[in-house]
Amino acid sequence: MRLLLGALLTLLSQLALAVLPAPVLQALRSADIPPSAISVVVQSVEGGPARISHRAKQPMNPASVMKLVTTYAALDTLGPAYSWRTELLATVTPRDGVLDGDLYIRGSGDPALSMEQFWLLLRELRSRGIRDIRGDVITDRSRYALLAHDPGAFDNEPLAPYNVGPDALLLAHNALRIRLQPTEGGALVLWSEPPLDGVQIDNRVQLVAGDCGDWKDTLFAAVQPAGNGALTLQISGRYARDCGERIWNVAPLPHADFFARALRAMWAELGGRITGRVREGVVPINAAVLGGIDSPPLAEVIRDINKYSNNVMARQLFLALSPSGVPADTVGAAAGVRAWAAQRNLPLPSLVMDNGSGLSRTERLSAYDLAALLRRAWASPVMPEFVSSMPVLAVDGTLRRRLKTSPLAGQAHLKTGSLADTRSIAGYVLDRNGQRVLMVAWLNHPNAKRAQPVLEALLEWVWNGNPQPLPTTD
Repeated sequence: MRLLLGALLTLLSQLALAVLPAPVLQALRSADIPPSAISVVVQSVEGGPARISHRAKQPMNPASVMKLVTTYAALDTLGPAYSWRTELLATVTPRDGVLDGDLYIRGSGDPALSMEQFWLLLRELRSRGIRDIRGDVITDRSRYALLAHDPGAFDNEPLAPYNVGPDALLLAHNALRIRLQPTEGGALVLWSEPPLDGVQIDNRVQLVAGDCGDWKDTLFAAVQPAGNGALTLQISGRYARDCGERIWNVAPLPHADFFARALRAMWAELGGRITGRVREGVVPINAAVLGGIDSPPLAEVIRDINKYSNNVMARQLFLALSPSGVPADTVGAAAGVRAWAAQRNLPLPSLVMDNGSGLSRTERLSAYDLAALLRRAWASPVMPEFVSSMPVLAVDGTLRRRLKTSPLAGQAHLKTGSLADTRSIAGYVLDRNGQRVLMVAWLNHPNAKRAQPVLEALLEWVWNGNPQPLPTTD
């Protein structure tokens, strides 16, 4: 039995060596990653025999490449012009600059409600002459089911913006933008946006000499109570003078507290006053709309999701695929994606979705299934919006610094992903022969952090336009 097993493993290893290009195998050896840890599909967008098909049907963790499933399903289901609306409502009529009652703010899950957009919404209220809100401000988040989310559960980084959970009334991605500015006098000035009522920054960052490097890794944030409901955000660590002016995003507060403090501060800046509390509730059926603002269209939203790999926006979009008329949750959203795929006759048997962003230990997909989705997307009416949402190699988004001196620069629209044990890449490449090719590649292995040369070697092979299919190992 042992001899048989050994012979089988040897045969599988030989097959892998036969199917993967020599530069890819060399890069795998250099990274100390076995060929059995990687899945690859390379194929013309028109279909036909795959140029490479290696472990293509093996379900693996795709990391952020899962966003391609979420964004294409949303485009095809909701349409490129779909948008979300945030509304202000009341059950009493404002008189003489006073709303003598409660103000309701109803969220719909807008992934892109920025500080600027929210300011415009509040400005609309002020333009109606309303100055004083004598009741409470009630935030209606009922579009989403009560979603338990621990921002520190994934990697013990609870203040990291990529760990922010979804919220039906998400404002500015629930993140505070800390601007760091060294001065000519040798000091480091910090200030933040949006303004948060009752939150002060305690700057304990040491300005030092040296290279900028991974400057974010040398900064730390902690929230401490300051009495009477006030908070202190203590920023500490070291910051190299050569870094110049930078922006550091942190997510220091839960959604409800962040929104309430931002609302109070921005309303005060507009000359308004809020007498009551900011609390959660549901809009009554007799409430009248006082104002509203629409998100950018979905075609623009998915550009931010894919080009910059925005996790919380992807989570928000994923929940939009949950059945309408009921509070959205991840179970309903996953069922919505499966129903969409079945309706489109697009079997995705390997697909396991958790939050739609790829920031997950449990999400799974095979290279074969994603390749099928990419072929379908290429032939779909929403192809232009979908393809243009991906980073252009060496030009923008998460790929703006990759392979800038290579002939590949500007020749591919690709989505990448990375976790501690995962590296992935997928999208479309225009090869040197002018042929459009789709490629999907990912690997799951403890040495994944060494795998960038592996994927770059594969990209070079694809761009060189090798049309002759290699033997498959599926």
